[in-house]
Amino acid sequence: MVNKQGQTRLSKYYEHVDINKHTLLETEVIKRCLSRSNEQCSFTEYKDFRLIYRQYAALFIVVGVDDTETEMAIYEFIHNFVEVLDEYFSRVTGTVGMRHHTWLIFVFLVEMGFHCLARLFLNS
Repeated sequence: MVNKQGQTRLSKYYEHVDINKHTLLETEVIKRCLSRSNEQCSFTEYKDFRLIYRQYAALFIVVGVDDTETEMAIYEFIHNFVEVLDEYFSRVTGTVGMRHHTWLIFVFLVEMGFHCLARLFLNS
């Protein structure tokens, strides 16, 4: 998750990526997604994987996948993920850009969402 200024707000990797490469990878991915106009498709290629992203207010959610995934399925998955967070934790999308303590609550709730998401994928 990144904001419109290109700052990473939260990242989660499901495959090992060397910690020293996180910053470079995230910088390149963010630059790739944020440089695209609203009229362009939300799917783009980056190295050996594809990026699927959606914007919610000032927040971009970016998912990198390999060629075994379907772009539209991931695109809808991002939307459903945000809807579930919004439903269970109320007004998730409205916390973007608010005060620091609200942002920390948002990050905590999203981390809980990622935990549930990981359990869903690992247990299925």
